[in-house]
Parts: sequence; C-alpha cells; structure tokens
Amino acid sequence: MPSKKELRRLKIKASIRKKVSGTAVKPRLSVFRSNVHIYAQLIDDVSGRTLVSASSSELKDVKAPKVELSKSVGQKIAEKAVAAGVSEVVFDRNGYLYHGRVKAFAEGAREGGLKF
Repeated sequence: MPSKKELRRLKIKASIRKKVSGTAVKPRLSVFRSNVHIYAQLIDDVSGRTLVSASSSELKDVKAPKVELSKSVGQKIAEKAVAAGVSEVVFDRNGYLYHGRVKAFAEGAREGGLKF
C-alpha cells in the first residue's frame, strides 16, 4: 500500500497528465526521482515513443551530491535533445514539488538549451 505522501503525488501526477501532453515538435520532458537516482525522458505522446532519455546512473561522478547530479542530468538531456533537433519542451514534474532536485534538473536543462 502506498504511503499518504505517495498517494498525494500520484493524485497530482494524474491531474497534471490530464493537462500536459507532448508532440513530436514539442515533446513532454518527464522526470522521475528515486531515492538514489534521477531519470528523465522526452516523450512524444501522440505516437507513444520516447525520443531521448538520460539518468544519473549513466554519469561517471556518482559520489557528487544529488542536487548536482540532477543538474548534470538536466544538461545531459538538453544536449541529447538539441542533437535530436528538439529545442522546446513541455515540462512534466510528475507530481513532485518544483524544489530541490527537480528544480536543479530544470535549471540544468534550461542551461543546456531547452526552452519551457
């Protein structure tokens, strides 16, 4: 049984997903935060395909603080997205508060060249 906190996040996630959708031109940038890693992917919801993905498990410096890793993942996915020809995205924070690791990830993605 999910905790109260997890149920709240899932409810918010469902509410956000009703409103946020990605296309091939402007894909959805979805972020997932676990206790150890952070994962991100660009999703085209029309065709149901993942265009680009990145995670902190791919990075070399796993001993860095989680907030710094999140920022690095944001920069990495932005770099991959620009290489794939995507410059504008819709940000899906997946029910997480825009604070801490999620905020650092978003700032890293913006620094890397993504617009949202």
